Amino acid sequence: MSLGTPLAAPALRGAAAGPVLVTGGAGFIGSNLADRLAAAGHDVLVYDALLRPGVAANLDWLRRRHPQRVTAVIADIREAETLAAAAGEASAVFHLAAQVAVTTSMAEPAADFDINLRATFHLLDALRRRGEAVPLIFASTNKVYGDLADVALDRLGDAYLPRDPSVRARGIGEDRPLDFHTPYGCSKGAADQYVLDFSRSFGLPTAVLRMSCIYGQRQMGTEDQGWVAHFLIRALRGEPVSIYGDGCQVRDVLDVGDAVDAYLAAWRRIDAVRGQAFNLGGGPDNAVSLRQVLGAIGALTGRPVETRYADWRAGDQRYYVSDTRRATQALGLAAPRPWREGLAALAGWLRQAPDGPIAASPQAEMAAGALS
Repeated sequence: MSLGTPLAAPALRGAAAGPVLVTGGAGFIGSNLADRLAAAGHDVLVYDALLRPGVAANLDWLRRRHPQRVTAVIADIREAETLAAAAGEASAVFHLAAQVAVTTSMAEPAADFDINLRATFHLLDALRRRGEAVPLIFASTNKVYGDLADVALDRLGDAYLPRDPSVRARGIGEDRPLDFHTPYGCSKGAADQYVLDFSRSFGLPTAVLRMSCIYGQRQMGTEDQGWVAHFLIRALRGEPVSIYGDGCQVRDVLDVGDAVDAYLAAWRRIDAVRGQAFNLGGGPDNAVSLRQVLGAIGALTGRPVETRYADWRAGDQRYYVSDTRRATQALGLAAPRPWREGLAALAGWLRQAPDGPIAASPQAEMAAGALS
């Protein structure tokens, strides 16, 4: 064999029956995904350290809804032997566990590396060593494309829009060169590439979803991650919102129900989409600036949201909108939920959820009453 001849991926046996493993399964997207899987009759193994505020309540919610279907391993994703044991019995894996904040990665880059990259490698290698065709769907990020500083923008009203009419109409496609910025972008981007290469090199049936801004019920948004829910939570509590930059930065937002549809479709169609990455977001029809979302929240609560401004943060993109055409076609996705409808639904859930993040206070009750 010549040095230029590529190595063939080894043949893998079919995956044995077992639970569907959802790492980060008590988190925002993970709990919604686990709920849908259990409702469809699948046994679900939730792997989560329960470190983020609100995720313990999400796990309790799952256990109440699906006492016969949902089991849990309470462990850190960095515990390689525990993770390998969970992977050893799984029939499929949705890998959502991650360190998710750019700001945290700047303060603790070593932890970010261990959680996002090293743990992903350990998970992939555990599946490889099984020698079975266990599908793995990986939650990646739009941050793999860097800060997109070369995309010329014009500010029109309260939003930045690309000068190039084709980018304005379609968004950022998967053919965009990868350009990792910040430790978070590096760790998630490198993990993204490992997931794709384990399909190419070892024949694992893997796929990657590069997510834009996902929002919806069971999201306990913070200043560092989950900004749509964070804005609503602050507004319902009568508290000010901090904006980093000028608030005209644009994102395409996607309701969590549509995101779960995409994850399940990637699993269902894994033979057709294995080894591929897809941009997942609301697309141009759900592209909205931070200021526009704040305006809509003010309309929902009946009063303007108090806003404070600070400097731009490292790696922030002034514009990111997913070109969703490849994902829509390959995964057979329906049109996403319109963002104003989804925002109103999230506000309603935040107001009513007994285990949600809205603290009982006169300000919160006054703001929530405006949603009645």
